[in-house]
Amino acid sequence: MSSVGVFLEKEINGKPFHIFSLLPETDNSSSSSYPSLSGEEAIDSGGGDNDPSLQTRFICPNSRYQLERLRNMYISVDSSVPVGTSPHFNKEDVDQLDGAGRNRRTICKHPVLPLFWCNNETPKIECGACEILEVGSGYYLCETCNKVYHKECVEAPEFIKHHPSVPSFSSHLYSNLGGSHHISCFICETEIMIKQMGYFSPTHNVRSHTVCLLKPVPITVDHFKRHPHPLTLFPKQASLACDICGMIKRLIPTYICARCVFVVHRDCIYFPYVIRISRHHHRISFTYSPLPSGKLTCGVCRQKVDNSCGAYSCNKCDGYFVHSRCALRKDVWDGEELEGTPEEIEIVEDPFKTIADGIILHFSHEHHLKLEICRAYDEDKYCQACVLPIYEGNYYSCVNDLCDFILHETCANAPRKIRHPLHAHSLTLKVVTNEYDHNKGFFRCNACLRPCNGFVYEESTATRRFRLDLRCASISEPFKYEGHDHPLFLALSPHEEVGAKCYMLWVCYFSIQGKV
Repeated sequence: MSSVGVFLEKEINGKPFHIFSLLPETDNSSSSSYPSLSGEEAIDSGGGDNDPSLQTRFICPNSRYQLERLRNMYISVDSSVPVGTSPHFNKEDVDQLDGAGRNRRTICKHPVLPLFWCNNETPKIECGACEILEVGSGYYLCETCNKVYHKECVEAPEFIKHHPSVPSFSSHLYSNLGGSHHISCFICETEIMIKQMGYFSPTHNVRSHTVCLLKPVPITVDHFKRHPHPLTLFPKQASLACDICGMIKRLIPTYICARCVFVVHRDCIYFPYVIRISRHHHRISFTYSPLPSGKLTCGVCRQKVDNSCGAYSCNKCDGYFVHSRCALRKDVWDGEELEGTPEEIEIVEDPFKTIADGIILHFSHEHHLKLEICRAYDEDKYCQACVLPIYEGNYYSCVNDLCDFILHETCANAPRKIRHPLHAHSLTLKVVTNEYDHNKGFFRCNACLRPCNGFVYEESTATRRFRLDLRCASISEPFKYEGHDHPLFLALSPHEEVGAKCYMLWVCYFSIQGKV
């Protein structure tokens, strides 16, 4: 038995959409042919009657994954394998897991329950299958593993017959799609985790999260803030460049306004208007084409900005422009739309208090520190912040003769909070103690990848962890390297190592590794 999904035209709140629908199961297990069924024969598992007894029953994605590993037990756990199980609940499948000696506490013996109360407007629920916060068209709950799943992740069929954005697109569901390599979803461009199920299209050689591929696709879009006329889905967009981002993305739903000869990708329609990025000290706002004439350079990737497309620009800095896609990278933009939010000056506490002339009380130390002048290199004295020896220049030492706490003057002046080009969010200066992170006073810097101690610039939340040692944090753009004539800028390509690239990239292609 094999399961196949197609997209059918339906209405949501009176507007036409291409909606994913699961076709009835068939004995045809070949991926090269599909059953020919009308829209009326498709399974409508969501919406309509809210009586759970009338709903199609589905197996928990966790059990479905275990079934795949059980049936492919001789294949490496790091290998991706085509899914050969149906999303429909089958007691024989559950009994197979139970009989295989699996941990019975992890076997989900009952169908998942549809959640009709779930808010499908904001991505506040992390799906237990794909582990992303993308909004789904609905949700299910498994009472055994106590996880919530996207409707798309639960009902995912083995095959997708076609996709409305590309009629010739077909895809197969794979288990362990992420494998042991860093693989990104071609739709949302975020990483696919190792144990996730997802879709792979051999024709186009792309992979995607289930929820990204199966989400409803509107046939028309009314977003008059972006464009004054209704926009219509145009499936054959292989040669059409988006007027917002300037790119041709043949597998992304593309919309057009024939009246204005306007082309835009679905996600570009909803780009924010005012944002703050890590590569510039002012807010930037979206500017429609045509841009000013002349040679414009992107402030992030340092490549040419097409004057005929939209871009982000700074109202305070003349000639500062950023490609739309570059500005909205997850490592550049913090994800906040600032339109309508008044710009306020952030008040950051000073790193020390001045007690007297040449005497300070630093936040990192309990005693007063006095300013001294080092006239010779002393390899036996180390700065507690950057963990480098004291060299010629000023430094602070503890007034307590029994305490050997020392800080370079520059390290003592390091601000308590910074924004760095390598990270989209602000970083806070902290002292690494022996109890820090349960790692005996060490941490790994996200820039140089070395084990470090001393002071750390850190952002630590439930979903993010980013750390820079004081030396890497001190490097800013543009960086002047004595071995090269041109200013250097951090490279951002995911295929390149973290480092610095010459501003004259199109002339000399000079680069150095950013490990200093």
